[in-house]
Amino acid sequence: MPHSLILNLQPRSPIPSSYLTGKHLHALFLTLVSSVDRSLGDHLHEQKTEKAFALSPLQVIDRSTRGQQLQWQHPQSVAAGTACWWRVALLDDALFGHLTPLWLNLNPQQSWHLGPADLIITSVLGTPQSTQPWANFSAYDQLYAQADDQTRQITFTFATPATFRQGKYDSALPTRDCVFHSLLSRWNRYSGISFPETLIDCLFPSYFDIQTELVNHPEGKWAGCVGTIEFRILGNVKAETIKQINTLADFALYSGVGRKTPMGMGMVRRIRG
Repeated sequence: MPHSLILNLQPRSPIPSSYLTGKHLHALFLTLVSSVDRSLGDHLHEQKTEKAFALSPLQVIDRSTRGQQLQWQHPQSVAAGTACWWRVALLDDALFGHLTPLWLNLNPQQSWHLGPADLIITSVLGTPQSTQPWANFSAYDQLYAQADDQTRQITFTFATPATFRQGKYDSALPTRDCVFHSLLSRWNRYSGISFPETLIDCLFPSYFDIQTELVNHPEGKWAGCVGTIEFRILGNVKAETIKQINTLADFALYSGVGRKTPMGMGMVRRIRG
């Protein structure tokens, strides 16, 4: 069952901008995991390939709006007492089960460390909220059962920069194959409901309003894509195929797309007209 959890946070001391990178937030997540299951934390730390979680950059609640896009760079430190939120998406049922004690026994007085800063988790949201579109959960079979088998328009908003591996190099262009093969791979890995590789052959881009943005990482700058892109299902296509494609589109909220999703990149969600 995929979960998209929102952790509401408040720093007790300023968080320097240099500790607001994906690398440090990834380390904070592993610390949270290790607090309830050290062996699992060690296992996740050692994983080098596909990981069963995705994280967001830290979001400052009172920041100026950027439309559908989120904040992925912090040019200044985050002051003590600032209300923040952080999205943690879990794709594996076992991973959520291991972390359940953390959410159930949340101590708002316990400090966690992000670099030299102390912060507290004030609450965790795991159900849909009118003011928080990134909080949700659904069983995999429920995602599939509830997917539309008639809708032929798929619109995504790329809320943080997404980049895709193409051979030896990375590409920031969100082609059909890059976006949907990423979704399909993660769906087939975790859902237990396998979809065919040929599923996306009927999809074609019909609208895009995108731009490239740079993200700072310890190994250098990564170019990624943000904005909106629409795909349409064309031709004489079976209702079952349409249903499977719509399932993948709804799954994007949890899985993200492309590279570095455990470090805040590739946050994507479907936008309905």
